[in-house]
Amino acid sequence: MKIIARDIPPRAAWALEQAGVHPLLARLYAARGVRAKDELDDGLGRLLPPSGEKGLKGIDTAARLLADAMAQNQRLVIVADYDCDGATACAVGVRGLRLLGSQQVDYLVPDRVTDGYGLTASIARRVAERGADVLITVDNGIASVDGVAEAKALGLQVLVTDHHLPGPELPAADAIVNPNQPGCPFESKSMAGVGVMFYVLLALRAELRARGVFDAATQPKLDPLLTLVALGTVADVVKLDANNRRLVAQGLKRIRAGQMPAGIAALFHAAGRKAPMATTFDFGFALGPRINAAGRLADMTLGIECLLTDDAGRAAELAATLDGINRERREIEGGMREQAMLMAESLFDESEEPPPAISVFDPDFHEGVVGIVASRIKDKLHRPTFVFAASSAPGKEHELKGSGRSIPGFHLRDALDLVAKRHPGVILKFGGHAMAAGCTVAEESFDVFEQAFAQVAQEWLDAATLTRRIETDGPLAPEYCRADIVDTLHREVWGQGFAPPTFSEEVQIVSQRLVGEAKNHLSLKLIHQGNPVDAIWFGHTEQLPARVLLAFRLDVNEWKGERKVQFLVEGAQV
Repeated sequence: MKIIARDIPPRAAWALEQAGVHPLLARLYAARGVRAKDELDDGLGRLLPPSGEKGLKGIDTAARLLADAMAQNQRLVIVADYDCDGATACAVGVRGLRLLGSQQVDYLVPDRVTDGYGLTASIARRVAERGADVLITVDNGIASVDGVAEAKALGLQVLVTDHHLPGPELPAADAIVNPNQPGCPFESKSMAGVGVMFYVLLALRAELRARGVFDAATQPKLDPLLTLVALGTVADVVKLDANNRRLVAQGLKRIRAGQMPAGIAALFHAAGRKAPMATTFDFGFALGPRINAAGRLADMTLGIECLLTDDAGRAAELAATLDGINRERREIEGGMREQAMLMAESLFDESEEPPPAISVFDPDFHEGVVGIVASRIKDKLHRPTFVFAASSAPGKEHELKGSGRSIPGFHLRDALDLVAKRHPGVILKFGGHAMAAGCTVAEESFDVFEQAFAQVAQEWLDAATLTRRIETDGPLAPEYCRADIVDTLHREVWGQGFAPPTFSEEVQIVSQRLVGEAKNHLSLKLIHQGNPVDAIWFGHTEQLPARVLLAFRLDVNEWKGERKVQFLVEGAQV
């Protein structure tokens, strides 16, 4: 473990402070690449334009296709995905198309177990059976060459909206909107699937305006959809570049003002979070997991219906169901995580470093939770990790479905691509991003995959990359150790690629004890710059020396009306 302070360009920090930015925020923003105050403007007018020279490739074609379909009252069916990004993208699509005048919009969600990921030929047939004229994918489709071909053969028009990396062949869709497709000049390559669908709606509204369906004064407002865009963007852990931060900031502002769909309000209530004080943390760790749980263990239709309903009673009912499924998910995950961690730790002796990559499989693992468990192992051992479960799909019992999570410096999808090229036939299918990916292998090929994946990691990773590093914002001045400052920090947009403020300092440990039902959290009383502060290190059980360099985030603990700052420990360098 190495704790490293970020470089803070003094000139940029000074310029931001001179422009009126709070001194602490000026320092934090400068360390994250912000050079001028106007970069912090999160107004809608600062969003990248959908069309034009630097717009999304294919978006004007998509807008014309949808406008024509709506003019002829054609039936539109959205094929969603079973994670939070897919669910919010579907809800944005359904709500937005209805707002813009479509009379016939329906959706279909693949089943994680029986259908697998993306638009398959069988899903295309199910869409056709529903009497669809136009099939729209959200958060999937860029790799669905066969599925799109089947849809076209059935006479459907196909619009693919996606953000995943394309394979060697693009599907023969009528229109493709994906910032990562070849030749797309759109600057925000990190937009989530829900953001792409929102942009398609912006372009469609402009097309309908050009056709005289409505004018600037009478056009429907699409900004209420930004609450869903913000949730899906954060939950999908995409990089929060400037455009994504604006989308998220706009959604947060509306939620804090009480302007949100009934389902989002109900999810805040079910999670015990306060919407007027909504943060990106709520999206990533409270609402997102509850929606994701439906896709992992049940049917994502529950999550989408929760986001679509305008009936507060129905929303509360669905949110309570999602909360219950999430509790079940946590129980399953707990047992699986313990077993998977034991298997991973059995791969090396206590005195040794872990292998460069880890792959584990157990016949009793649940395929809906493998990604979360892979993430937990990756976090603890700091190694690219795949966790596999036996497929529950009929006729696929001898296939293993794996989900992987990576560490900085190791592109997971590219690693799978290399394994597939070196060992043809071992990986039946794969896809994903740099930091998260999935693949299917035959059960008898697991050992070959495990060795081949570890071999790629051995070649690509060096000692520096394999050493866990925590980047921090350096020491925290004692005058900023206040509840109101913590509130100010929490109101800002932080996340992937725009890390939440984390500080580091040598502190004196006064006392420490294990707390929690399972005694698996370390509660600390420490002295920070001469002042007593409480701290907690979740999931950590080893005692710390009397003086230690800690990396920590700030939080507020409320007890009997008193609000006190506490440190959330991220790591320690002894």
